[in-house]
Amino acid sequence: MADLERVRHWASALITLHLDPSWTFAFDNAKKRAGLCNFTVRRITVSRYLAARYEDDEVHQILLHEVAHALAGPRAGHGPKWKLIAHDLGYDGKSTHDGEIADELAPWVGTCPAGHVHYRYRQPTRAFACGLCVRGFDKRFLIRWARREITAAARRQAAAASAG
Repeated sequence: MADLERVRHWASALITLHLDPSWTFAFDNAKKRAGLCNFTVRRITVSRYLAARYEDDEVHQILLHEVAHALAGPRAGHGPKWKLIAHDLGYDGKSTHDGEIADELAPWVGTCPAGHVHYRYRQPTRAFACGLCVRGFDKRFLIRWARREITAAARRQAAAASAG
């Protein structure tokens, strides 16, 4: 698992090497999103929860992904300009995160009739069918949602795991 101080060091080095000095780095509390490039405040962030789950190489790829966004500009999205810059930086991943999430912190847990478990961070406002069981909506595969209490101790434990 990645050491957060080492991640901070890598981020600072990448920012110094590739970006204007007004750019900064920070960790955030995202539970599903691995990284973010915020053009408004000129800050690149990485989820402290997810960095604790990934190996060094994966976190380095997240940083490269976000630096590529900063270089490509706010209108580039994951289009050709961003792809070219990301490739030139050495990024070899996908345009979106599809790795592990901090599901132990999700207050909504859903289960389909086949037993597949789903997590949400916001209360579901409409009926969902299990995408692992069927394409599209079919009420036979309806997910039943239950709210669970996320205690302060659970949040501290997840944060402690990310602190190394």
